[in-house]
Amino acid sequence: MKQQQTILTPGPLLDEKGHLQQAGYATSLVKTYDRSAIRAGWHRIKEWDYYLVICPRYAVALTIADNGYMGLDSISLLDFSSGFQHTNSPMRILTLGKTGLPATSVKGDVSISGKGYRIRFENDGARRRLTAHMDNFKDGKAIDIDVTLTDVPRDSMVIATPFPGAPKAFYYNQKINCLTAEGKCTFGDETYLFDPAESTAVLDWGRGVWTYKNTWYWGSGNGWQNGRKIGWNLGYGFGDCSAATENMLFVDGIAHKLGDVTFHIPQKDGKDDFLSPWRITDEEGRVDLTFTPVMDRASCTSVVVIESDQHQVFGTFDGWFITDDGEKLPIENFMAFAEKVANKW
Repeated sequence: MKQQQTILTPGPLLDEKGHLQQAGYATSLVKTYDRSAIRAGWHRIKEWDYYLVICPRYAVALTIADNGYMGLDSISLLDFSSGFQHTNSPMRILTLGKTGLPATSVKGDVSISGKGYRIRFENDGARRRLTAHMDNFKDGKAIDIDVTLTDVPRDSMVIATPFPGAPKAFYYNQKINCLTAEGKCTFGDETYLFDPAESTAVLDWGRGVWTYKNTWYWGSGNGWQNGRKIGWNLGYGFGDCSAATENMLFVDGIAHKLGDVTFHIPQKDGKDDFLSPWRITDEEGRVDLTFTPVMDRASCTSVVVIESDQHQVFGTFDGWFITDDGEKLPIENFMAFAEKVANKW
């Protein structure tokens, strides 16, 4: 059983050689990220802000990413009731960090626009406003999103991860679960309202220098269960996680640290069967979840030497977690997602 005792301490993320000062986890951004301290090639630097806003019946996702050689701006709409889903992801060439993503998640704005679309994230430290528009999202219909996020919890998942054999490579990541969401999305004649009584959001804030080939597993949940605000971040698959994993349970804004987890994805004819029920367990007997998929947001891209095979699967979770103080926390019919992503980038 892995002993995860490495807690990040305040200070610069990187040393003068561009190496991680410390690997480990925290519940806030205690390490300071400075892009100018990176000593790796510009084409290996990857920065993104990804927001998923979700309620039990539908969700929207927005991404602004700068991967050095290209930028990716993405809008997704998913309707779990009808089965409708669509993602539109315009690409920008040779962005070279000029997108201007903030060096911290605490405060700062970023916006991007292109032919027929725009995405903007505004963050004054207390409220985050996410807005987006695309003229032709699908079938000639426009999409507009305007959602405000509040109630930043006390704790979040923060991890600094090195990559074996690549001393200038690292991933500095924060997941802020259980933000309260309020607003709406309009697509053509349809309006999707996000009522703060049932709508939440997660921010995936990523900054780093990545190696070329990686596969990761990630699962995230946010919502209410038996009158309590519950969330989780579960993941693994890339980098050297010997100092710490990124696995945490959140109960009313308080983090409970978890050990290694495994996503048991069913197989069919020798391949992953993403739409059959999964099971997620851990090494310590503190996680046991059954995941029943309803939708696979699949995307496969291959452009020259860049490849991405993504399966972000949405569905309901049932099972339980054990908190740090030994409480068995039941999970019932909880809409969330789990994913497997393989990249050559």
